Amino acid sequence: MKGLISRIQRYSTKDGPGIRSTVFAVGCNLCCKWCSNPELVDERPKILYHAERCFRCGACAALSGGTIKLGSRGCIIDRKKCNNLEECAAVCSYDAYEYIGKIIDPEELAAKLMRDKAFYDRSCGGVTYSGGEPALQADFFLETTKLLKEESIHVALDTAGHIPWESLSPLVEAVDLILYDIKVFDNLLHEKYVKAGNSLILENARKIAELEKPMIVRMILVPGVNDSEEEVQNRLDFIHELGRAVIRLDILKYHRLGAGKYFCLGSQEPMGDIPECTDEYAGLILQKARSMGFAVTVGG
Repeated sequence: MKGLISRIQRYSTKDGPGIRSTVFAVGCNLCCKWCSNPELVDERPKILYHAERCFRCGACAALSGGTIKLGSRGCIIDRKKCNNLEECAAVCSYDAYEYIGKIIDPEELAAKLMRDKAFYDRSCGGVTYSGGEPALQADFFLETTKLLKEESIHVALDTAGHIPWESLSPLVEAVDLILYDIKVFDNLLHEKYVKAGNSLILENARKIAELEKPMIVRMILVPGVNDSEEEVQNRLDFIHELGRAVIRLDILKYHRLGAGKYFCLGSQEPMGDIPECTDEYAGLILQKARSMGFAVTVGG
């Protein structure tokens, strides 16, 4: 059994309690316009180009057959015509190119994650599966979880929940904590901005709550998209209905920190000029959520 991951982010403090190692899975069955990890959406291997690391030595251009040219701020890559980009990237001496996608088995992944067990134990931390959508590789992460649980390591699953329950439920039951996204409540808006309906997502949220599996629910605020008073209240009401399984609500402010990744992929950022969510508006939603009895944080 093999899995496809991008990287392991060590010493993470934003993906669950304590100090954690976050595993970023490659592949997602949603397509959020505000995605800050676009390199993890489809399952094909990808190569990011980081212009800020480039010394314009010309090594990659020399192999490209004219599809990579030197510009004033780095290389200009014609990705539609370049059919040997991996070969070109391999000759770079300055790490300007980043290969996304590593095939790994549960034993190797678990062994890497166990190296930081002392930090998990001291901080009440652990491991978090994120992405992308790790639940698309549910069997792989389930096997990894079994190995981690043999060492009593706390495991969290960060999921959007757009997965058939028969595939999702064994992994949900195996982990200790669910980080769950409620991106948009209105189904038409969800289809417009996420490229899928949300009925399965909401249904699975209810099923996880029925299991009384601890949940941290995440609610992103994107100006002009899902931050209207009605939309926010509908999401808060739904999350409130999940009951005591929800141990915390995280309000996430939309930011543009992932915009550079689209450039690195040679594509356009889909959100255009939509502004970031302000601290003031997030603070108003925080107060509303607290008035409903939520333990709540604001992040971004």
